Amino acid sequence: MSAGAARPDGGQPAPERRAGALAVAAGILLSRLAGFARASVTGALFGVGPHADVLQTALRAPNLLQNLLGEQSLSASFIPVYSRLLAEGRREAAARFAGAAFGLLAAAAGALALLGVVAARPLVALFAPGFLGDAAAVAAGELAVDRYELAVAAVRWIFPMTAFLVLSAWALGVLNSHRRFFLSYVAPVVWNGAIVAALAYAAVTAATAATATGDAGESLRTRLLFAACAGALAGGVLQLAVQLPAVLRELGGLRPSVALATEGVREALAAFGPALAGRGVVQLSSYLDLLLASLLAAGAVAALGYAQLLYLLPVSLFGLSVAAAALPELARRRATGEALAQEAADALARSGFLNLPSAVAYVVVGLPLVEGLYRLFGNGFGRQESWLVYLALAAYSLGLPASTGSRVLQSTFYALGDTRTPARVALLRVACGTAVAVPAMLLLDGQQVARWTGGGAADAGLRLGALGLALGASLGAWIERAALRRALARRLPELAWPTARLARSLLAAVLAAPAALALAWALDRSGLHPTLVAIAVAAVYGAGYLAAALALKLPELAVVSSRIFGRSA
Repeated sequence: MSAGAARPDGGQPAPERRAGALAVAAGILLSRLAGFARASVTGALFGVGPHADVLQTALRAPNLLQNLLGEQSLSASFIPVYSRLLAEGRREAAARFAGAAFGLLAAAAGALALLGVVAARPLVALFAPGFLGDAAAVAAGELAVDRYELAVAAVRWIFPMTAFLVLSAWALGVLNSHRRFFLSYVAPVVWNGAIVAALAYAAVTAATAATATGDAGESLRTRLLFAACAGALAGGVLQLAVQLPAVLRELGGLRPSVALATEGVREALAAFGPALAGRGVVQLSSYLDLLLASLLAAGAVAALGYAQLLYLLPVSLFGLSVAAAALPELARRRATGEALAQEAADALARSGFLNLPSAVAYVVVGLPLVEGLYRLFGNGFGRQESWLVYLALAAYSLGLPASTGSRVLQSTFYALGDTRTPARVALLRVACGTAVAVPAMLLLDGQQVARWTGGGAADAGLRLGALGLALGASLGAWIERAALRRALARRLPELAWPTARLARSLLAAVLAAPAALALAWALDRSGLHPTLVAIAVAAVYGAGYLAAALALKLPELAVVSSRIFGRSA
């Protein structure tokens, strides 16, 4: 049998697994770059202020439903069953199972999306109770806009998008099982593109109207806010639409049903319940962050959202990509009796090779990276806004290695048919993280960003409360990883944790940091555009890390090189 040939047992040859992870990473990278473009535009238009708070809230509320029913829950329940049916050569049964899953998801997501539109007021009150006092603050002249009323209207625009994004996650499950990874992970590009296009159109037309009528300021930002919401709804439809042709080809047509008697449905539902509970705990964490941030000074919600966009890039690229590509193979290995332990250890080392330098970079040179991204299209992001987002990003990054490693460990549990353990551990993560976040945010929200970073009086409204929430999240991430590792050691005692490989990757990242930091200091007052500074700093850091990896002879460098160039480093 040739090295690249498929094995009779349905297992995936190593080159194909590596190509799968690379395809996931490439798709995620492009979608994240599109997300950065969207964030740069919204940052230039809204800055770190009340309209940015509203947009983050409006996007977060329906994302609760999307994340509960979407990718992670489906990956844990749908992919193992569907992949097993394919490995057994039963494509017709697999297609019937996929059709039943589609029908059940469409019914559930559609009903809940409609409920979200009707119940927008209590939803916003639940997610952002701090907004409820805005009417009084506006009357007293302390705020320019009522974030609660704006958020209610924005949620009603955005919530129907959720049903389409949940079905898009179903399409991802089908395509991943057929080892077609790229399309599903690049599909969010059209979602981000739709928002940017809507904002661009609205900015031109609204500016023209403002010139004619003299209407500007907060009214103009409000019009742009609702344009972004309309673009998000259109983007959700497009994200599903671009995947459907490929899905239909793999399934040989779609036969939706809601028949629970279809083979595999009850098995998937049995796994889906605990997975849903686990995702519910994770979403509880996100909800608590949003709720607590809404109680802080204006701008905290937006600052956390901007920081999370950068933080989630390596989580998705180097945690999710490896875990997503490994899950179908891990499920097949369980079915065929092959060892999972080595596959899991290799996946952990691969994800660490790239997420460890990301964490170090965000902590050491995160400020120029934040400024380079969010000041790309203008100066709506000031120096103190950049400092607040950077500090939150650095705090999140302390837990980045734990978050990416946990993704791989969760996939291993899912492949073992265990969705309950990750759910229980996630609850522990939320409890511990929140216990630290609440006192930390209250303490730090009394501190002005300007006081600690040398800003002027105009920036006095920005406070450091968001930093406390991010620190709590990082502690929770490490607790989750430790608990998952301990539990997996009982299930897979033969798993050898790749401690030495991870330590060498961390050493290479630390060695690369001084040159990048020195360049950031040198260019800080050079007059160069912040985006050019960020590119230069990132290039020097990346080159330094690769040089250190070569000097330390990290084996993961050869693996990554072979995936990209088809040969060893």
